[in-house]
Amino acid sequence: MRVTVVGGGAWGTALAHALASRHHTVCLWAREPDVVEHISTTHANPRFLPGATLHPDLRATGDLTAAVQDAACIVYASPSFVLRHVVRESATAVPRHAIMVVATKGIEQSSLALMTDVVHEEVPGRDVVALSGPSFASEVAHGQPTALVAASESDAARRAVQQAFSGGPVRVYTNDDVPGVELGGALKNVMAVATGIAEGVGLGLNSRAALITRGLAEMTRLGVAVGARPETFAGLAGMGDLVLTCTGSLSRNRAVGIAVGEGQELQDVLAGKESVAEGVVTTRSALALAERHGVDMPIARAVAQVLFERAPAREVLAALMGRELRPERDT
Repeated sequence: MRVTVVGGGAWGTALAHALASRHHTVCLWAREPDVVEHISTTHANPRFLPGATLHPDLRATGDLTAAVQDAACIVYASPSFVLRHVVRESATAVPRHAIMVVATKGIEQSSLALMTDVVHEEVPGRDVVALSGPSFASEVAHGQPTALVAASESDAARRAVQQAFSGGPVRVYTNDDVPGVELGGALKNVMAVATGIAEGVGLGLNSRAALITRGLAEMTRLGVAVGARPETFAGLAGMGDLVLTCTGSLSRNRAVGIAVGEGQELQDVLAGKESVAEGVVTTRSALALAERHGVDMPIARAVAQVLFERAPAREVLAALMGRELRPERDT
């Protein structure tokens, strides 16, 4: 299959490498000239994915229109806050029968749209598949076994993506619950910031386990409110990705939370970082979406207070523990 991956960050590069290793013809589009140059000449991306040797057949380009115009499958891995712009930039060149795969995790801040909805709106009439699951880019690039989930309303499209990505260390499952898979991937980043904040102020494993578990409850409540199935959040895109991002040492969102919990200013933590911590952006949009649907998300609200209102992290976490008592399961 001829595949184009749009986005030369760590995740896009890892996916492009994995697809090239499956003997697809893969072109990676990157906006950064140095990324294009390194991939083309040294088969590496030291800026975003240091230490990984990329497949020698992977090619890179800075010409977005040329990259997508002959693709049978286009994989979008740009940050959530630029996805719409990137998709719109090349929309007229997208082939009529191309399958659109969205590997970006987030909720658009201005519209509160899910990432697949953004692609649907900008390039209508194509099958769109959400690709999510517990996956650190560097581990995918180094061939570590990884399980993902492909979600789409089209059975044929999600099966095609399953076949395209599966093989060797990557295994892909299918799902038809698109909002559940997308929200699982987006909201877990907020919870990872929360667990990082708890770790940063010196709280222990009991606290982390509580935040992960109750964070999953918040994610599920919002998901069900927008039409997702609750069982999706017990799967790879929900619990799987949540546990990885809240506990893994490679998690950017957890690292941001730790630094803020230790007392650093958010702007200083984010300054100079090449890769995006989506949880910071998603916190605002998740709360706005929750307000739209009348859903209570106390952990997400606590994260927002610490990140954006400079509320003392220890006091905010204590306030979470002092909330009105309630049953564990929603009735």
